[in-house]
Amino acid sequence: MTVLQPDFLLDNGHSVGALGERLISANAYLGADGILQALRADADVVITGRVADPSLFLAPQMFEFGWAADDWQRLGRGTLVGHLLECAGQVSGGYFADPGYKDVDDLARLGFPLAEINADGEAVITKVAGTGGRISRATCTEQLIYEVHDPAAYLTPDVTADFSRVGFVEEGVDRVRAQGAAGRARPEQLKVSVGYLDGWIGEGQISYGGPGAVARAQLAREVVLKRLELIGVKLQDLRAELIGMDSLHGPRSSVEPWEVRLRVAARCEERSEAARVGNEVETLYTNGPSGGGGASKSVRQVVAVASLLLPRTVVNPRIEA
Repeated sequence: MTVLQPDFLLDNGHSVGALGERLISANAYLGADGILQALRADADVVITGRVADPSLFLAPQMFEFGWAADDWQRLGRGTLVGHLLECAGQVSGGYFADPGYKDVDDLARLGFPLAEINADGEAVITKVAGTGGRISRATCTEQLIYEVHDPAAYLTPDVTADFSRVGFVEEGVDRVRAQGAAGRARPEQLKVSVGYLDGWIGEGQISYGGPGAVARAQLAREVVLKRLELIGVKLQDLRAELIGMDSLHGPRSSVEPWEVRLRVAARCEERSEAARVGNEVETLYTNGPSGGGGASKSVRQVVAVASLLLPRTVVNPRIEA
């Protein structure tokens, strides 16, 4: 159970109290402790709340090998194993694949990764025999740096892991030994993710194809933006982009595509205001440039997430059979 006080500050600068009734959740990132208790109680299946990803793998290692909760060296090694396996097929070639640069065979039958671990936490990363994918020094290296801010101080609820000296050795096809991980005392605070309602997003999309598609889509964008201004839509954030042209990297392409899709989205405090965004895109069917088609519109509520750090003493996990 996580108890939040109104004066606690989030990483976005707002206080918990300022959220009022918009506050909908608060989940501390727990570690291996609760899972370990459940395993010691002879649980066959453990269902958790929010638990740090590596902890899901560290707890069974601690249980099987009898590691102490302050055996930082082994906990660091066990956390490396968890970090490598936590994204499932990512370490066995998923997400890694980039045709012509990093080829992966039979990606449609991607094999689930597994680790062969000894009592000291040394491990070989491999995958189910006969499956597709690839486990190599390169796939493991990419997974190692995934979501790690400081390799020498990777903060988890269980240990401050040190991955700065980790190395990988290919021992055979789809067999990679991971070595060199270490650890030191765990942080005294736990990260808490706070969910809260943060307005509504209204969105509209429409496609243009054939000769002059980009020019017509650009004109359509100008029309919608001007219309939103004229009718006085109350919005906090606005984005209008041509998917396939400038939605990711800005106006960089010098090649004229034969099809492009306009997307206009805005965040508003009120649902009624957000709905007006998609309506203006939909009217492009007859009130905008020629050749528009496939229009769609939607309104969805925004559930935003912010974080804070809490002392462990105010977070009380509970185990129920």
